[in-house]
Amino acid sequence: MNEIVGSHDLLLVTLDTLRYDVAEELAAADRIPKLARHLPGGVWERRHAPGSFTYASHQAMFAGFLPTPASPGPHPRLFAARFAGSETTADGTFVYDTPDLVSGLAAVGYRTVCIGGVGFFNKQGPLGSVLPGMFHESHWEPEFGVPSPTSFEAQVSCAEKVVAGLPREQHLFLFVNVSALHQPNWFHLPGATREADDTRATHAAALEYVDRHMGRLFAAASSRRPCFAIVCSDHGTAYGEDGFTGHRLGHDVVWTVPYAHFFLDEAA
Repeated sequence: MNEIVGSHDLLLVTLDTLRYDVAEELAAADRIPKLARHLPGGVWERRHAPGSFTYASHQAMFAGFLPTPASPGPHPRLFAARFAGSETTADGTFVYDTPDLVSGLAAVGYRTVCIGGVGFFNKQGPLGSVLPGMFHESHWEPEFGVPSPTSFEAQVSCAEKVVAGLPREQHLFLFVNVSALHQPNWFHLPGATREADDTRATHAAALEYVDRHMGRLFAAASSRRPCFAIVCSDHGTAYGEDGFTGHRLGHDVVWTVPYAHFFLDEAA
């Protein structure tokens, strides 16, 4: 990462609430082609989330604790605050002397921009202002939120405007919290109804919706120079498994998440 930071723009996309099993199935079935073409080997990496709900997980990720590979470690991290005794800080880790990755990247010249999605990014109160408050610039509007059936395309339009407004020489760390997978998501599946509520199938349909617009986001992020992208879930969610529904609980479908990082070549 020490060779990438300073030479590339950086993109972090959290597909909020996306389950690993659903992401894996859709990639294998060629139902998310825009994402799958960038996944190493065409598959998601199975990882463990650093938290069981959005706020906890993002606090950890912004501190450099991305989802952990689901195999015995220790696993070297991409980013880490300088911390004596850290067993996951390696030669290739980008180490910063600030409390979090966002300010660490700002300290080396990156413009940091947050495009929020779920309520912890809505800036409508003190709690919803903590995470976006880490960034130089943050954006949220109701159309980006969980009740909107056009949330992701609206977020992508915002990202395109942000990138277009930057001087070419300015490096960018762009973070996008995608809300479309989060409940409610029934409206992404044709024929589904509010009364029938969300299901694993509507969750999958929401990921297909996101994929249809992901190419625009990748194109914007790589429009000025090569971009290093991280796309992952912050946690999963339960749809009745063992009697559980939702997240902020300790079930495997919540803790197991899809992860990928890859390079986006500069757009022609």
